[in-house]
Amino acid sequence: MGTEHFDVVIVGAGISGIGAGYHLQANCPDRSYVILEGRENMGGTWDLFRYPGIRSDSDMYTLGYSFRPWKEAKAIADGPNILKYLKDTAADYGIDKHIRYSHMVKSAAWSSEHALWTVKTERGDTGETAEFTCNFFFVCSGYYDYDEGYTPDFPGAEDFKGRIVHPQKWTDDIDFKDKKVVVIGSGATAVTLVPEMAEDAAHVTMLQRSPTYVVARPAEDKIANWLRRNLPVKTAYGLTRWKNVLLGMYFFRMCRKAPEKVKSLLLKGVRAELGPDFDVKTHFTPSYNPWDQRLCLVPNGDLFASIREGKASVETDHIERFTEKGILLKSGKELEADLIVTATGLKLKMLGGVDLSVDGTQVHPSETMSYKGMMYSDVPNLASCFGYTNASWTLKCDLTCEYVCRLLNEMKKSGNRQCTPRVTDPNLGEEPWLDLSSGYIQRAQHLFPRQGDRKPWKLYQNYAKDMMMLRFGKLDDGAMAFSNPAPSNARPQVEEPERLAS
Repeated sequence: MGTEHFDVVIVGAGISGIGAGYHLQANCPDRSYVILEGRENMGGTWDLFRYPGIRSDSDMYTLGYSFRPWKEAKAIADGPNILKYLKDTAADYGIDKHIRYSHMVKSAAWSSEHALWTVKTERGDTGETAEFTCNFFFVCSGYYDYDEGYTPDFPGAEDFKGRIVHPQKWTDDIDFKDKKVVVIGSGATAVTLVPEMAEDAAHVTMLQRSPTYVVARPAEDKIANWLRRNLPVKTAYGLTRWKNVLLGMYFFRMCRKAPEKVKSLLLKGVRAELGPDFDVKTHFTPSYNPWDQRLCLVPNGDLFASIREGKASVETDHIERFTEKGILLKSGKELEADLIVTATGLKLKMLGGVDLSVDGTQVHPSETMSYKGMMYSDVPNLASCFGYTNASWTLKCDLTCEYVCRLLNEMKKSGNRQCTPRVTDPNLGEEPWLDLSSGYIQRAQHLFPRQGDRKPWKLYQNYAKDMMMLRFGKLDDGAMAFSNPAPSNARPQVEEPERLAS
């Protein structure tokens, strides 16, 4: 089978990749594209995760696309409804016709001589390989490893007589009805699992080393539903989207400016849910400030309700070892369990684990500087979608897709075939890419690019600032170098990249 050429190759058919397909069709209708998806289904996160109660931890008025209103009553949606939303979007706009399933992208090699990427894929089902060339390479594969989640090495795990499962590997045959369940973890996955499993289990214990900020929020947005009943759908959606964006920005700013005040407010909410006799200090009072890690949302306070009703409980302690019957804690207490769920986090993976090279030299993302949170220094014609850590993922991805389309249209207009971010400021300072203290972020810091201390190399985590920069800012900003390599008729030769020390 010969090499196929597209103007743009998109990696991943999840929420980012489907959005990228729409923006290309809307803003660059003369450009061809293909979406290469390593799995057999679209949907990314929302198809992969099948654990009980899987839901968004952002409201759907901001997690949804800017171009497609969310019309359901629930603002905090469950996984199946989000997946339906993605599939309907892909079908309605014909994006699904551009997807090649079971095409795992293994490598991408840039040739400056030809101003082309050569992308190599491997089929997971047959092992067959395929090759594509493109003018622009757009990685929309998310940020975590789909093959496995993070599970610490628990001493004695082999002694446990029950079943141990990570939520990322959930299957339909996992039975927890009338069983004693221990969920290890206190993040978004754990606070989702506990109340859902508590409905059928004998009892569910959430075992955490340290507490997380947990915030109860109505599952439905009354203002949004009122607007939708009284205004055209798109108008109501736009107003709700901006309401939630501005509220989110205000809350994040308050967390940074007055962390003790926000902390007091959050804990007051927990006490109101659990009553004066519950030990909120031990189980729901973190040692860090709000938004040093992501907050956990619980729609309609379902986690608190399951605790009040005695269906679930919280233990804050360290694990000594697993035993035949369950888990022995450092305090000496033993938690009996039939099923242990290790909601212990994700493994992160940069750029989908694709082996990148530029003119025969391997590229390590960690050795690059992040440009506008979406491109990489000295890497031409490549962008990636990476959403916000303090707001909905899709807000940043929509802006990133718009910016990529602006770049493509500018290059066509000017006759340039290559755009490359270059660090030209000798005084540019360096900072870590992400400043969250969450374990899954800290474990992966060595994989991330760096960010600068000023634009366009600064990662602001601020939708308003990013909108001004990506939607309205200059493309030729002194850091983006446009060029037009002399075209060659010869087929690009893809050399084995020179291996550099990682």
